[in-house]
Amino acid sequence: MKVIFTNLAKLELEDATTFYELEYQGLGKRFKQEVEQSIRRIIEYPKASSIERGDIRKRSLHKFPYKILYSIENDHILIIAIAHLHRKPYYWIERAEI
Repeated sequence: MKVIFTNLAKLELEDATTFYELEYQGLGKRFKQEVEQSIRRIIEYPKASSIERGDIRKRSLHKFPYKILYSIENDHILIIAIAHLHRKPYYWIERAEI
């Protein structure tokens, strides 16, 4: 199944990757790899993740304090946010209502 990122979700992924890479060389790459691995699992089992709110599901990363928020559309999976677990928990809600 095809995966589409919102522009803001892409930016969040890039920002977090850059932040971790600046903290420790190679850590940004590991962060991005974990996101990619989680997205592969979402593609394989889209309904396995728990519902966060409405039709939005969440998949938490294992080694980083982030979750992937997504919706299952007719022909693709829409990544709504790459959200930090400890910052403004529902800031992404307006994106889901578009």
